[in-house]
Amino acid sequence: MDPAGERPDVILVVDDDEDIARFVEFNLRLHGFEVIHAGDGQEALEVIERQRPDLAVVDLMMPRIDGLELTRRLRADPMTAALPVIMLTAKGMTVDKVHGLSAGADDYLVKPFDTAELVARVSSTLRRNKEFREVSPLTGLPGNSRIRREISDRVRNGVDYAVGYIDIDRFKSVNDRYGFVRGDEFISALARSLHRAVVSIGLPPAFLGHVGGDDFVIVCTPGQVRPLTSRAVVDFEKAADALYDPTDRERGFVELKDRRGNIRRAALVTLSIGVSLSDSGKRFSDPLEAIAVASEMKTVAKSQPGSYVAVDRRRGVT
Repeated sequence: MDPAGERPDVILVVDDDEDIARFVEFNLRLHGFEVIHAGDGQEALEVIERQRPDLAVVDLMMPRIDGLELTRRLRADPMTAALPVIMLTAKGMTVDKVHGLSAGADDYLVKPFDTAELVARVSSTLRRNKEFREVSPLTGLPGNSRIRREISDRVRNGVDYAVGYIDIDRFKSVNDRYGFVRGDEFISALARSLHRAVVSIGLPPAFLGHVGGDDFVIVCTPGQVRPLTSRAVVDFEKAADALYDPTDRERGFVELKDRRGNIRRAALVTLSIGVSLSDSGKRFSDPLEAIAVASEMKTVAKSQPGSYVAVDRRRGVT
C-alpha cells in the first residue's frame, strides 16, 4: 500500500487465463492493493488510458497483443514509460525471461507461483520504482517525499533530532557568470561535500536529501550538527574555489553586468545553513513544521557574512 496511507496502490493484471487472473487479484486485494483486470494487451492499453495503475502484472502469452508487445508499447509512450511491469512466464522458459526483461519488464514471475512470492515481487518492484522517482537526477539523492518520511520516522521513534536546511549563497552569480552547466557542477560539489560530512560523523547514520536546485536537507542527531556542518562548509568552500575561473578565484569575486550595463561585484559562494531542533519538552508534530523552522533559520544565516550556521534555540536544545 501507499506508505503515506493516502490510497492503495492500483495493480493492473493482464492475463487471458481467468483462473490465474482471479488468483492474482484475490491475493493482491487480500494484501491491501486495488486490482483492475484486462484480458489481453489490447484491452490493457484501453484500461490504462482510462485509469493509471501503479504497476502491471502482465502474462507473456496472450491473444491480439501479447505481453512483450504490450511492454514495448508502454515503454515507447512517455505517459506510461515509467509504469513498472512484472512479466508472467512459463516454467523453465529462460528465453522468455530474457525477452521480457529486454522488452522493458522490471521483474518476472515464473508460473506456477505462490502468494508470498507474488506479493513480495509486487511490493519490492513498487518500492524500487517509487524510490527511483524520488531521486534527484543531478545528485542521486532522495527528494521531498522521502525527506518528509525520514523526519516522520524520527518523530514516531521518539528520538531527538535536528533538521538542517542548506543552500549556496550568491548561487545566481555563478549561473549568471558561467551558465547553468557550471552551476550544476557547484550543486554536485555541495552534494559530495555533504555526503562526505555525513559519512565522517559515523553512527547513528545521518540522512541527506536534495530538495531541488541548490537546496539540501540533512536530518541527524542534535550532537551531530556541529561536526557535520563544520566539515561540510570547509569541504565545499575548497571544492567551490576550484570551480571558479582562476582570475575570479584569485581576486575573490566575479564581475556581472546588470540590465543597464552597470558592473557589480559578487563575492565567491559560501553556505547558509539553518537548523531546527526537537527536544523532549515539545516535539514537532509535522515534518513540514521542522523544515519551515530550519528554512526560517537559514534566512537568519543569510544575514551573516561568510558561511554561517544558524540554530533555532527557542526549544531549549543546545
